[in-house]
Amino acid sequence: MKEHATVNWGSNEIGGELQSIVTGRRAMLGGILAGAALTLPGCASLGPPSYVEVVRRLLEASTRQAFARLTQPDGFWDSAVARIDMPVLFGKTGTLLSGILRSNLFREKLQHQLNNLAEDGARKAAPVVADAVRRISIPDAIALLRAGKSGATTYLRDQMGPALVNAMIPELDRVMRIADDPFLSEAISSLAGVNIADAAHALALEADNAIWYEIGAAETQIRENPESTHDPVLIAGLKLL
Repeated sequence: MKEHATVNWGSNEIGGELQSIVTGRRAMLGGILAGAALTLPGCASLGPPSYVEVVRRLLEASTRQAFARLTQPDGFWDSAVARIDMPVLFGKTGTLLSGILRSNLFREKLQHQLNNLAEDGARKAAPVVADAVRRISIPDAIALLRAGKSGATTYLRDQMGPALVNAMIPELDRVMRIADDPFLSEAISSLAGVNIADAAHALALEADNAIWYEIGAAETQIRENPESTHDPVLIAGLKLL
């Protein structure tokens, strides 16, 4: 998932002619972005948006699209990239009812239920991500725009660290206790020394990966088809890169 690209802007290796081309492209983008900004309500007084603004809008669109998908019924389960596999916790061998976890039918039903529970975790994570996007420092916006299909997502995830896991654990613990799901209860009871808090932690870790995969997929789609966002600033920024 994590894609890294090395970008060396302003290097001494760039010759005068090539540097002029780069500078010209930046000036052109600035003009287009300024024009796009003036077409948006309330933007005329703000001046032309920067490359940072383009990255921020890309992240806003990507995260909004990803969470909209994941919080629908069966959002995780139906996702091509975010379906959660059985957490490692449930691969442990229990004692009394360990045979239950060896049943493919039981494991599939348990996996489906865990994916559905993850939707509640995603609802709790969504505002945390939105706040991070608003506050994030973007020191090299051009590099992120050039970083590849999901470069901005990778950067945001690195900056947020375990924030989503920490936000989801209490909520998943709560919904697991309220749901009192028979599949989950049987699975937990079959594992020696495991409780709901452990299961919530394990699911939060899996959901964290799944959410970032979905955001990365959304970013890739937006980069390939910026017009789908109906955001003239974002469209102009991505079209010239």
